[in-house]
Amino acid sequence: MKWTMGLLLGASLLLSLAHAKEWTWEYKPLKASYSIYSGELGEREAPSATDRKLAVEITGTAAKEMFDSMAPDFHPSCSQAKGDRDRRKGKVYCTLHSGEGYRCFIGINLRTGESISGATC
Repeated sequence: MKWTMGLLLGASLLLSLAHAKEWTWEYKPLKASYSIYSGELGEREAPSATDRKLAVEITGTAAKEMFDSMAPDFHPSCSQAKGDRDRRKGKVYCTLHSGEGYRCFIGINLRTGESISGATC
């Protein structure tokens, strides 16, 4: 039994090392749009000297990778359309909508550096 466990552990370690060698640290291109504003997401105003927030919408491959990393789906979904899905973790919000593809939203309070929501439902 100990031999079998050792063999399984060794095989698992080798697979982990092989997989780790495939991954490399690199920045990849990002398709995104942003808005700098003040106020709240639902009532955005022009940025002011004391209130500046950044909302970022990420699309394309990066949004798909983010969405896939955030399982499980969040229920209820913002959309009631069949096949539409939402995922949320903390202040990060991603969607998959028919015809629109993957979209993820993040936000940053530029005065405090605090992470904030980047979109509303």
